[in-house]
Amino acid sequence: MQGSQDCQTTTDPPALPVLLLVAGSAAVAGAARRTPIPAPLLIVTVGLAVSYLPGVPDYDLDPEIVLPLLLPPLLYTAAADSSYLGLRAHARAIGLLSVGYVLFATLAVGYVIYLLVPELPLTAALVLGAVIAPPDAVAATAVARRVGLPARITTILQGESLVNDATAITAYKVAVAAAVGEGASWGKGIGEFLLASVGGIAVGLVLMVPLHWLRTHLTEALLQNSLSLLTPFFAYAVAEKFGGSGVLAVVVVALYLAHRSWQVDFATRLQEDAVWRMVAFILESAVFALIGLQLPVVLDDLGQYDSPIVIWYALALFLTVVAARFVWVYPATYLPRFFSARVRRREPEPTWKGPFVIGWAGMRGVVSLAIAFSIPVSVHDGSDFPARSLILFLTFTTVIGTLVVQGVSLPPIIRLLRLPQRDTRRDTLIEAQAQSEASTAAEKRLEALLTEENNTLPGPLLDRLRTVLERRKNAPWERLGAVNDEGESADDTYRRLSREMIGAERAVFVELRDHRRIDDEMLRTLLHRLDLEEAAAYREETGD
Repeated sequence: MQGSQDCQTTTDPPALPVLLLVAGSAAVAGAARRTPIPAPLLIVTVGLAVSYLPGVPDYDLDPEIVLPLLLPPLLYTAAADSSYLGLRAHARAIGLLSVGYVLFATLAVGYVIYLLVPELPLTAALVLGAVIAPPDAVAATAVARRVGLPARITTILQGESLVNDATAITAYKVAVAAAVGEGASWGKGIGEFLLASVGGIAVGLVLMVPLHWLRTHLTEALLQNSLSLLTPFFAYAVAEKFGGSGVLAVVVVALYLAHRSWQVDFATRLQEDAVWRMVAFILESAVFALIGLQLPVVLDDLGQYDSPIVIWYALALFLTVVAARFVWVYPATYLPRFFSARVRRREPEPTWKGPFVIGWAGMRGVVSLAIAFSIPVSVHDGSDFPARSLILFLTFTTVIGTLVVQGVSLPPIIRLLRLPQRDTRRDTLIEAQAQSEASTAAEKRLEALLTEENNTLPGPLLDRLRTVLERRKNAPWERLGAVNDEGESADDTYRRLSREMIGAERAVFVELRDHRRIDDEMLRTLLHRLDLEEAAAYREETGD
């Protein structure tokens, strides 16, 4: 991503366009939280509007930046927030979507656009099919999180979007090789796909154990989190260096490290969670803003095409993309049950509603645009790549169309279908039972430790240990109990009163500093202790 040439000739600092992009997209994302509109849609819409304001530079979506620098951290955060056990439980559905559907969409969309556009060769049409085949990890995760999809559907969509980029990028490379005249065959395509998939997974498997060992043996949280920030870029680069899929390498490493995160000390986990939440927020916001800002870029070279014709192409392609997903999703849902008695025994009978939501939730995103911008300008004989500007425009309109049309309509569709929501009472019961077992083990451990002479404690401190333990044990049950006159459970009231008390202490510490009775260094130490106390008392609400 870079500013336009005109922008570079001004006296503005070179980093100014990037700073404006990050600050503006973050501001719009923050404003979106106060509206019923999902943040990705509002950011894209604002980006479209801002792209034609005077003085706004052109933001060219450079694939050399997006793919190796933006994609790895976004995939890493999405994979770390996923469940390894959940992904494994739905491996068949995820595989059919992330591999089978992407290849099907590449062929179906490519062939339809080949029939529609007279001057477009089949090889170039398949390039377009591969470019827009994969639903986007960022879009799927952002929208699924906002609309509150059932856990199974969310897991399947997240798993699909984590893996399908690898399939699409491989299909794209094969299609481009054929389009530019390098020659391609089914055997070569299958070989390249196997190399990318097996190689990427292998690199991830090789890296995940030493990275986890290093992560657990570093003694400072700052060093551990520095390693965490470098991990996705390192895994991606190593896999790409050896011809494997960097996407799969990042996903494998992230799933393993997240699954083993309990082995890292608490300070690292707290800091890592805060750091990655900030990184994900900034990158997701900037990515959606970049999508909207691409409009002037994709229109620059489209002058040779009549507007009614390209609009018809865009509409037909959008409808084909939507229809192709439904054509794949429903057979992929029901045919395994038809042919396998084991599947029928292990899995409940699906209704039509779940597949419909999965079919409608196929939003495209920045990865499709980045791949499209990497299409070569010319072929081997020196002539222009066939209809490259049209392919860029159709990719852009498909991305915008799926984000806006499907993204806006998905929440009301989910409400209309009355899909079963997560049973919060059942979840709280499970949490309470788990906490009860853990607290019982902690009580036994405490009593065993107290039999040793070097563990003798004064009565008040011992009572505090037991009170805190009892508090953790009872908190989930209290959330199921009665509420007070303010509509709060006992757990809510406890957290509110705790924050009020901590706030009073914090005000005193600041006043003491202002009157020079303590210095700033001591103030920071005291406030840090209060912050830890407040974090322990505060249970973050889902989605905040």
